[in-house]
Amino acid sequence: MRASIVLIALLCLVLTPAVAAAQDAATLRREIEQLQKQLQSVTERLQRLEAQPPAQPAPSATPAQPPGPAAGAPSSAPSAADLLRPRQPYALYQQRGAGQLLFDMGIAGDFVGNITQGNVERAGGGTFAGRENRFFPREIELSLFGQVDPYAAAVVRIESGEEERAAELAVHLAEAHLTLLTLPFGTQARLGLVRNRFGYTNEIHEHDLPWVDRPNAFRIFFGDEGLNEKGLEVTFVPDLPFYIEALAGVFNGDNETAFGRTSLRHPLATGRLRTFLELGDEHAVQLGMSVASGQTEEKNQSTILGWEGRYKYRPEGSLHPLITLTGEALYSMRKTDVGVDQNGDGANDVIDKRQRNHFGWYTGLEAQPFRRWAGGVRYDWSQYPVNPGWEWSVEPYLTFWPSEFLRFRLAYKYTDRSPQTRDAFNLRDASARRVDEILFQASFILGAHPAHPF
Repeated sequence: MRASIVLIALLCLVLTPAVAAAQDAATLRREIEQLQKQLQSVTERLQRLEAQPPAQPAPSATPAQPPGPAAGAPSSAPSAADLLRPRQPYALYQQRGAGQLLFDMGIAGDFVGNITQGNVERAGGGTFAGRENRFFPREIELSLFGQVDPYAAAVVRIESGEEERAAELAVHLAEAHLTLLTLPFGTQARLGLVRNRFGYTNEIHEHDLPWVDRPNAFRIFFGDEGLNEKGLEVTFVPDLPFYIEALAGVFNGDNETAFGRTSLRHPLATGRLRTFLELGDEHAVQLGMSVASGQTEEKNQSTILGWEGRYKYRPEGSLHPLITLTGEALYSMRKTDVGVDQNGDGANDVIDKRQRNHFGWYTGLEAQPFRRWAGGVRYDWSQYPVNPGWEWSVEPYLTFWPSEFLRFRLAYKYTDRSPQTRDAFNLRDASARRVDEILFQASFILGAHPAHPF
């Protein structure tokens, strides 16, 4: 009996691992089967989701647009409805949160220092007439600009600066214009108070100029403030294999130096053609031609033609141009009133109209071998639009940027005027035929600032 018990015990010890192994194998088989069922269930759900049609997007706040041609349909000439359909260039306002501003703000400050001879100061014949041998704020500008809605943008600029020697700073509206971005036939319109896009230099504000001062020809032909008018400009970029921009404008003609009729009955008309060429990856050229035609305050016709050219060479991998060459030319065709003494008594008996065709131009070369340093020189030559005589000047300069928001510039300018201009710059028995000037400029930017033109 005892032997049987011992035998049974030995059999249990031998068979127990085999039974446990069989149970483990069964459990593992059941778990594998459960995983297979779950994987099959997930696969079936994915197949059902893929078979469903895509969900329609929620309607946006963008104004509804008329349906265009179906995708994949053969292209054809656009219909009149297609040309009149508004096109949305971008929808910035959809990316702004509630309570946020829909426009950008920026402040630009421009300070200028001038040192010259005493006789030039007395005659008022320096670059900044009436402000010789002074350090003064030339332009403090507050800019507000941004998108009104998907179809329009606006700019408002308020300026202040010293316009006369030691006078209180005057605050005035420098620019305020609206740009319609999506007009028919791919055109855009800018209306309001604008700096006319005549040539390259005129539309640039003083603190953005490549030099301390505006070129002599522009100051002589358009005055110190340049061509700044109230009216409408329309631009058109045709769909061509190459880039070309056409511009036409109608304005009041408020510019006293070149026009001055100040009436839309006899408006100032402007036009411009501009093109841009890339010559490989390192060279770029901008060329253009402009015209402005209106009447003077004396009701005489005045027309000014302009030609512009700008070349930049930027080596591969460089963040800025190494060489920049800029040039513009102006040709003024203007009738003037001239008194005629017919009987020789020393008094003008009649007013005769004479044609005055005069010319002016400048060219500038700048090299920027380092990121924060640049140097260059500008040469100016110009006749006067009405009076006889001419002047020329040369201006080497050096520019330093501590950062992209701060700039300092130092320049020397020599000006030589023809003997016929002695009377034009003669005040308190002092003449300003030959002028030596040291010019200093400090400019800063706070906040946003629009991109510069090419």
